[in-house]
Amino acid sequence: MTSETLFHLLYLVAIVAEAMTAALAAGRRQMDWFGVALLGSITALGGGSVRDVLLGRHPLSWVENPSYLLITAGAALATILIARHMGHLRRLFLLLDAVGLVVFTIIGCNIAAGLGLSPVIVIASGMITGCVGGVLRDVLCADVPLLFRAELYATVSIVTGMLYLAGQWWGLPHEPVMLGAMLLGLALRLLALRFGWSMPKFVYTQSLH
Repeated sequence: MTSETLFHLLYLVAIVAEAMTAALAAGRRQMDWFGVALLGSITALGGGSVRDVLLGRHPLSWVENPSYLLITAGAALATILIARHMGHLRRLFLLLDAVGLVVFTIIGCNIAAGLGLSPVIVIASGMITGCVGGVLRDVLCADVPLLFRAELYATVSIVTGMLYLAGQWWGLPHEPVMLGAMLLGLALRLLALRFGWSMPKFVYTQSLH
């Protein structure tokens, strides 16, 4: 199996996992089956779509590959059938979500770097790809987005992007740099989940009146 094939396989696993976690969020909001399928696709593909719109890159990934819509909508609908067993798979989905975060981040960084954009935009593109799908899910479910909570989520995406850029700047081979950045980013996310690491919170309770 080539590294390109492995990377594509990881991408498919990531969008399926994101669609399935979105389906559970839809179920908690008692959405109908169409809402479940739509929320699954938006969550899995939304980050990449927003990135491409901001960068003026067309066609969007799911327009170029309509199968992605079928895969994500199908995964979301399949979740309805196995939802009663999902509680036993919580750790697996946390792992797959972490894998998805770093894979999406590297994809976004790759695309922006290929367009010759500045390092700041490369890192921002990675973070948008990795995090915005979840933001759209939470907004549509009327929840405070995970991105804006104290969890190390966006921070992991930024660190992954910075590691990727550092490897490029040092002139290291591209594929090992991608793999190394993803593994280190994944390790950081899993350690944050294991030990409850988080960003400092801003708490302000004083009234202005």
